[in-house]
Amino acid sequence: MITKRIIPCLDVKDGRVVKGINFTGLKEVSSPVELAKVYSESGADELVFYDITASSDGRKIFTDILSQTAKNVFIPLTVGGGINSLDDFDRVLKCGADKVSVNSGALKNPDLIEKAAKLYGNQCVVLSVDIKRVNGVFTVFSKGGRENTGLNAIEWIKRGVDSGAGEIVVNSIDTDGVKNGFDLSLLKAVCDAVKVPVIASGGAGKISDFITLFQTLPKVDAGLAASVFHFGEIEIKDLKMQMKANGICVRL
Repeated sequence: MITKRIIPCLDVKDGRVVKGINFTGLKEVSSPVELAKVYSESGADELVFYDITASSDGRKIFTDILSQTAKNVFIPLTVGGGINSLDDFDRVLKCGADKVSVNSGALKNPDLIEKAAKLYGNQCVVLSVDIKRVNGVFTVFSKGGRENTGLNAIEWIKRGVDSGAGEIVVNSIDTDGVKNGFDLSLLKAVCDAVKVPVIASGGAGKISDFITLFQTLPKVDAGLAASVFHFGEIEIKDLKMQMKANGICVRL
């Protein structure tokens, strides 16, 4: 049985961790360096670091903050934000990242996925997709959820996997920060479409939301969340104990 992963997410803006609802109304939380250290020591399986305004600001990721964060993390670290070229992949990996997440950069240049996968391996390339329902259709948004691309999300994800993406992060804008549970219908559609690991993001509010996620959709590999971990609403060790008690394979 495949071990399910619990992944805290650091959304970083201007060098500080922030969190909002439905991708808006951002509030400052903490230092990414300090928060990463806490998560690394508290049982998180992996950590995600997103420089959430790098793409919309048209700049490169903050490598100094990233390097400091990576030094304090002893679990796999995925980094995204402003990844538009192979040079960006190289720079981020040299800062200590284990995997690189592409989103808006892949939308602008779909060949980036294939080139990066060939150079660094499929396991290094994570396709992160921000998805919102538009007239009942799962639709891809870019630039931190600010722009509607008009792309069908399921078709875009299938294309990304065919190009070499080794992992998919499904960010539901509809459920982000609302804390009423993960977007199960969206996640099922993605899991049915691809065979690579799928990470669920957006909607976790309590421990039972993770239990429901993994029991309802066994194909989902990991649950990603931010505010419930940042504000101490869910302790990772408590979450994992409850997962194990409910028959879900997890690393304690």
